[in-house]
Amino acid sequence: MKIDRSFVQPIGETADSTAIVDAIVELGHALGLLVTAEGVETERQREYLRFIGCDEIQGFLFSGPVPPEAINEML
Repeated sequence: MKIDRSFVQPIGETADSTAIVDAIVELGHALGLLVTAEGVETERQREYLRFIGCDEIQGFLFSGPVPPEAINEML
């Protein structure tokens, strides 16, 4: 299950967005699914997602788009 970046971006800024992210992670885990957060750009977002048990995170904090020919070099 993926959490859209529109919910991830305001983590810590609004209680509503934080509550939605919490609920999505909890629901995903209750259904036995891995939960991935998209659009993670800050350490604050990463730390919070890790704290609530989000399984995977992706976003510009780790890497921007990579052309296909460069993927082998990254691995």
